[in-house]
Amino acid sequence: MEKTLIYKILKKTFGYDDFRSKQEKIINHSLEGKDGLVIMPTGGGKSICYQIPALASEGITLVISPLIALMNDQISALRFMGVKAEALHSNLSIDESRFVYNQLKTGELKLLYMSPERINNETTQRFLSTLNISLIAIDEAHCVSVWGNDFRPDYAELSSLRTIFPNVPMMALTATADKTTQDDIITQLKLREPKTFLESFERKNITSYVEPGLKRIEKIKSILRTYNDASGIIYCLSRNDTEKVAKKLQASGYNADFYHAGLDSFERSRVQRQFQNDEIQIICATIAFGMGIDKPNIRFVIHYNMPKNIEAYYQEIGRAGRDGEPAEAILFYSWGDFIKLQRFIDEGEANPEFQKVQTAKLKRMWEYCTSSDCHTNLVLNYFGEYRSEKCGHCDNCINPPTKKDGTTQAMMALSAIKRCNERIGMETLIGVLKGSYRSEITSRGYDKIKTFGVGRNISGANWKNYIIQMINQGIISIDYATGSTLKWTPLSSEVINNKLKVNIVDFVPKTKAKKPPKLFVETEMDTNLDLFDILKSWRLDLARKKNVPAFTILANKTLKEICQVLPTNNFELLQVNGIGEVKLRQYGHEILNIIKENVK
Repeated sequence: MEKTLIYKILKKTFGYDDFRSKQEKIINHSLEGKDGLVIMPTGGGKSICYQIPALASEGITLVISPLIALMNDQISALRFMGVKAEALHSNLSIDESRFVYNQLKTGELKLLYMSPERINNETTQRFLSTLNISLIAIDEAHCVSVWGNDFRPDYAELSSLRTIFPNVPMMALTATADKTTQDDIITQLKLREPKTFLESFERKNITSYVEPGLKRIEKIKSILRTYNDASGIIYCLSRNDTEKVAKKLQASGYNADFYHAGLDSFERSRVQRQFQNDEIQIICATIAFGMGIDKPNIRFVIHYNMPKNIEAYYQEIGRAGRDGEPAEAILFYSWGDFIKLQRFIDEGEANPEFQKVQTAKLKRMWEYCTSSDCHTNLVLNYFGEYRSEKCGHCDNCINPPTKKDGTTQAMMALSAIKRCNERIGMETLIGVLKGSYRSEITSRGYDKIKTFGVGRNISGANWKNYIIQMINQGIISIDYATGSTLKWTPLSSEVINNKLKVNIVDFVPKTKAKKPPKLFVETEMDTNLDLFDILKSWRLDLARKKNVPAFTILANKTLKEICQVLPTNNFELLQVNGIGEVKLRQYGHEILNIIKENVK
């Protein structure tokens, strides 16, 4: 496939001159007919990885997603760019489904978005097998794995697609999958010798803070004063909390509303639409909100409660700063949150093995909250992207705690793990280091290894604290698939060979709140703010007429660039990022007229 073709599509349809990071390699790999697993953070540009192959190939690309709201947003955006795209899911009427089937028969469509339950339907599969399918893209692919953070039985049935479409390349995409989940995705979907494209999980434009859950409302009000009119989400654990927080913010004069699954569909649609169109500034919501939100200008995400696992947390904060501009994530946590989440797991109907995994992941979330190490590196190491240098954009890097040299303790722990053949969990490791003669240690001969008892002078509580810090730093990893056993990582050998120094912090409970996040200021340099407001108003009117989210017409980032460069003709307007030939034809004349009338 010619490089120029995919670049032409990128510019003509999407309005961009260059691909991000691994996008070009992923697209070319797919166009060569090969399977791939794409691990890319929320907002990293996953959709272009299958949309451009769809436009560069003959036939139809199937896109499987569990998120109807996101399907509808992506289809709206594609239609505005002149791309023929439709969806098949349970919310369609018989007439609407018939219309889509007719378009498929005539070969008009380039992309067909489908829910997993629809594509798993036998009748649907028989019909699809008669079409020219060029690519199958499975979004939110972590849903296929019991090790993922959102397992769905409908996804487990997608393995049948390999039998029905044996020669069609498949692309599995997700924003949150640790190494165990990645391997399981490949197995469950029967991907053929796939290449894994692992984009860095680091979101450099998001500054993260972790706060004890004391006086949360007062802290949130203090934080919101620094955001001016920026858009943001406040995630709460319960429906009651979403309403309580929203009403307290409204009473303080904030433009806030709430969203949860208990609202009727009309009210949920209203809140979502108004938030997407910048008519509501702050949404207080359960995790039912946001799964399908593609809004690019969310400037902050606040967690009123601790999330259930790191995957969920990182996916949720990824809804901030999708436009690449600075954003912030603030997490409040308490032991009460932990107990409540553990109760949800214990009272759930999942099988014991799944409950065990979810409990282990909940504990890792607690360790994230109480960690004194770089919070970003903890997440990177969790997902298998091992790194030791500081990120510079989390609270523990901005205001670092006092540390001491813990290299000796790390060597003791790593030596014991290796001598026990990497088959022990944390409690057994501590027992070995302390010289315990418990039956599970003596029966396996661990009391005979060289490192047995080398750390008996350190308390069990301190050993647990140190080992957690080593896990957070990526020196040790946890393998959930083998009973949460501890393993070496690529950094382990560097420690053993004295090439990497390990710093640790003695345990000190986080009782005092940290300073509130730094003042948030949107970058408005050289931007004509009056013109920006006029363009936003024009865009909102257009979005209401067309009944689509405002950002699907033009993103704020594109409007800002227009206000900075002040184009005077079509050629200059086409150089703006986010303006392709289709949008130029649709809106170019109106935009240039607005500039002409409002800029001297």
